[in-house]
Amino acid sequence: MYKILKIMYLKGKFKESAFTNVWALLCNLLLVYLSYTLCRVLFIVMNYSTFADYMTVSYFFHLLSAGLVFDTTAILYTNVLFVLLFLFPLHYKERPIYYKIVRWIFVIINTLAVAINVIDCVYFQFTGRRTTMSVFSEFGNEENIFGILLSESVSYFYLFLVVVAFAFVFYKLFVFPSEQKEKTHLRYYVVQSLCLLLSIPLIIIGVRGGATTATRPITLSNANQYVSHPMDAGIVLNTPFTMLRTIGKKTFVNPNYMTKTEAEKLYSPIHFPADSVAFTPKNVVVFILESFGKQHFGAYNKTLHNGNYKGYTPFLDSLIQQSYTFEYSYSNGRKSIDGMPSVLSSIPNFIEPFFLTPSALNDVSSVAGELTKKKGYQSAFFHGAMNGSMGFQAFANSVGFQQYLGRTEYDDDPRYNGEDDFDGTWAIWDEEFLQFFCDKMSDMKQPFVTSIFTASSHSPFVVPEKYKGVFPKGEEPLFECVGYTDNALRKFFEKAKNQPWFNNTLFVLTADHTSCNIEPEYLTSLGYYKVPVIYYAPGMTDLRGYDTVRIAQQIDIMPTVLGILHYDKPYVAFGQDALNTPIDEKFAVNYLPGTGIYQFLKNDYMICFDGKNVQSAYRFKTDVLLENNVLDSMSQDTLQCMTAELKSIIQQYMERMNSNELIYKE
Repeated sequence: MYKILKIMYLKGKFKESAFTNVWALLCNLLLVYLSYTLCRVLFIVMNYSTFADYMTVSYFFHLLSAGLVFDTTAILYTNVLFVLLFLFPLHYKERPIYYKIVRWIFVIINTLAVAINVIDCVYFQFTGRRTTMSVFSEFGNEENIFGILLSESVSYFYLFLVVVAFAFVFYKLFVFPSEQKEKTHLRYYVVQSLCLLLSIPLIIIGVRGGATTATRPITLSNANQYVSHPMDAGIVLNTPFTMLRTIGKKTFVNPNYMTKTEAEKLYSPIHFPADSVAFTPKNVVVFILESFGKQHFGAYNKTLHNGNYKGYTPFLDSLIQQSYTFEYSYSNGRKSIDGMPSVLSSIPNFIEPFFLTPSALNDVSSVAGELTKKKGYQSAFFHGAMNGSMGFQAFANSVGFQQYLGRTEYDDDPRYNGEDDFDGTWAIWDEEFLQFFCDKMSDMKQPFVTSIFTASSHSPFVVPEKYKGVFPKGEEPLFECVGYTDNALRKFFEKAKNQPWFNNTLFVLTADHTSCNIEPEYLTSLGYYKVPVIYYAPGMTDLRGYDTVRIAQQIDIMPTVLGILHYDKPYVAFGQDALNTPIDEKFAVNYLPGTGIYQFLKNDYMICFDGKNVQSAYRFKTDVLLENNVLDSMSQDTLQCMTAELKSIIQQYMERMNSNELIYKE
């Protein structure tokens, strides 16, 4: 493409055009794209032993094409000044000396980008991941850092020559625009201004990684959706991208509160299940319900409004009567991207959302990963939005789900109406997608493990036309959507109970986070984390109850499910088995974004810890509005024990994130 455009340009077909600078700009950017692809090929060649066992020709080209998504973001970020200098509508710039200066800017910026890509061809061998901004923290205390770099560079002098060669090519093949004959005329300013204005949304789309309303700015974890093995994310990514995406991100810093041995005595995320009871191969189905805070349930709020509160979830309220659930249950994050790691992989959100950190490229397991790899389960993750939305597909792929079924698969299924069931903004309506979910599970071989992330109770908070006025609206637009999804769940279970797999299935229902809280007890720093955690197994009549004592949280779901199945393999999970852990050992923890505060709940107390000191403490079970700070009056032994355990949890979290120890290794 670069060669074709350049030939057309040099032959004069565009030299006299008012768009001469646009064509020259495209030629130069395509040259940069080519350089990134060549760097990716060099990366594969130099690390080929890592990928040799499964690298095929088709997979090789798949990785190259997938890398273009991340290359676009990096190229537009690093070349935005270059683009603006080319397109800025000022006739004084249309002279040779100006573009000679622009050429040097182009050469320097893109040579630096190539250089850090080339360096990672070697550095990847030691780290197993692309370099991020954390490298400056890692080597920040080295007094002889330049000496170390010089020493290491000697062994790879040929890479220096590679970078020089790229710089030479950038300089020699740089395409200059021809002189604008009408540069002082009105036509020049109109054309150049329109080109500049058009480039702005295109740059934004390229930097974000997509144009749809469902697309968030792509980050490191999105690479996982394109690869068959987590290590291959290093091929798809490029180093300018990973460094740019981690600028200003707080890295996981080990606080070194205590020795490793002391920390592990207080708390350990490694679970060693007893193997005395035979494994029970039940199907597992995990619902992550968008924005379903406890506030929306009547069953959790029987005393609210003097006992007159009904909520917006009549079906789930009835299901709770046949399930095991908790008075005190909490999320471990405040965003949708916090929900999946917490619920499925028992990873809470500390400091930054796990999706957005370099640790998202670590080896990570999940309830699906454990059962798929160790017990032969089939597994699939479902989300009715566009495939790749929110980074869910990437995460599901990286933690062991064998399939991802989203809007694309729904549209391709002849049993459904495809585009007609799209809500117009976000995803397939929950009612139809939950029916699809049920049908797909009936197509799977038992035992299976699946999870679905619902979507209709998401902004812009609308319901299908046929349901307008059917569900209570309440004080927030979300509440009507909650009622709609609750009804969609009712229809799902009506269909599911007639399937052959139903009675041999453990269902887990929780929310990703709370939203639109209005009741006072849900507006506290703890209230924002109150979500349901419901275990429903129609074939297990002993799994019933409303627990008013135990503390539960999202990160307990993975170990609790594995405990119910009598899973007999060791694994890493930061939560606990909510049903079998002694009551006085149960805890919950969450991190308040932007404050640096950890909330730690155990027995009757909640302490608020800023990383160094406990700032406050509350009897959260009786003081639901958190009005009375009891830090000075609570037992000092209790305070010290809670603080020490929380420090141990934080320290081991940071250590494992930084050292890639999120799965059990013999």
